[in-house]
Amino acid sequence: MNSMKLTGRQKAAMLIISLGPEKSASIMQHLSDEEIEQITLEIANVRTIKAEDLDKVLEEFSQLYMASQYIRQGGVDYAKQVLEKALGNEKALFIINRLSSNLQIKPFDFLRKADPSQLLNFIQGEHPQTIALIVSYLDPQQSAAILSALPAETQADVARRIAIMDRTSPEIIKEVESILERKITSIGTQDYTSAGGIKSIVNILNQVDRSTEKTIMETLDLQDPDLAEEIKKLMFVFEDIIRLDDRSIQLVLREVDSKDMALAIKGSSDEVGEKIKHNMSKRAAKMLEEDIEFLGPVRLRDVEDAQQRIVNVIRRLEDSGEIVISRGGGDELIV
Repeated sequence: MNSMKLTGRQKAAMLIISLGPEKSASIMQHLSDEEIEQITLEIANVRTIKAEDLDKVLEEFSQLYMASQYIRQGGVDYAKQVLEKALGNEKALFIINRLSSNLQIKPFDFLRKADPSQLLNFIQGEHPQTIALIVSYLDPQQSAAILSALPAETQADVARRIAIMDRTSPEIIKEVESILERKITSIGTQDYTSAGGIKSIVNILNQVDRSTEKTIMETLDLQDPDLAEEIKKLMFVFEDIIRLDDRSIQLVLREVDSKDMALAIKGSSDEVGEKIKHNMSKRAAKMLEEDIEFLGPVRLRDVEDAQQRIVNVIRRLEDSGEIVISRGGGDELIV
């Protein structure tokens, strides 16, 4: 093989061969069926690999990996500066251009390593829609810290705008980015980019302290009850019951109908089932297993309804202060 004429698939095949069966298997788990099929075909066609070709492939992979890490750490400009010092201007530009065509650099990438308190100084005077746009692109922990620090009357407004946000044009994103930083990083695409939505605000609210969450949800209940209900359903799902301590689970078990628990566990993971049975007497756990077996095939809707009723019990117990759900902010327990 001529290393200068190798395709991307051929290079991937050579790299996987060089890593050995165990590491290669780990990599394959993250590929799609189509990608696995294509690379497997390339591997099957490889007869011999020249040492110099493999060295060049490994070097190229190392450089691309290093560059992608730099981009994640400090953005495109930071990666370019580091690579220029290490590899020279021409080689650095070549690698960055290759990565930029494959990596989708998210808007506001340059803010992701910034301290939330510093970001707050930049954005707290902005319009709630602008704040919502910026916050929806940040990591949930950053977003939670910023949302918690905003004035109470602004918190719910921003949360609502994130929840109903759908797609934003590149022009608007560029305009907002230019306010925060004169030399902005490329947004990487001319297509409309998606951010915000119900899941976005749920991820953020799961990180904020309980007081901030309660303020936002109470306001949303008044302003947009349907939206508030959608958010509540995703705030704590049944599978999250493993986050509760043993005492809390025992309190929940006292409040929950045994038929609901059997239905809920039938549609959940083994980890959830074991966690719940661990907090029951041997006799009660045995009866629960028998109830689950007796149910036979059940409708998914019935399972989801039972799980939601249990989640409602958990949230009621949290609101009354009887249990604590582990979350970001000030909910860490001191023992």
